[in-house]
Amino acid sequence: MPKAQRTVTVGSRVGLHARPASTFVQAVGATGHDVTITKPNGDNADGASILSVLALAVGHGEELVLDVEGDNAEAVADELASLLTSDLDAD
Repeated sequence: MPKAQRTVTVGSRVGLHARPASTFVQAVGATGHDVTITKPNGDNADGASILSVLALAVGHGEELVLDVEGDNAEAVADELASLLTSDLDAD
């Protein structure tokens, strides 16, 4: 199965908490792909699980590795990376 990987810096000013995490998880779910996000210390989370993403406690400006597996993995990785680097808390 095709795989893609991106290294991103989290753009949301509160990191991946509450609304930004929910937005990201919903986007992952809509893709139908297997997505994992990993912190530099090796902690990782299933991108489709709100509890896993929140438990990762990702802060603003933290670097993550985004792994995507599935058809069109490169395009999906680009889309999700763009989402993560955006300020998802901006009104």
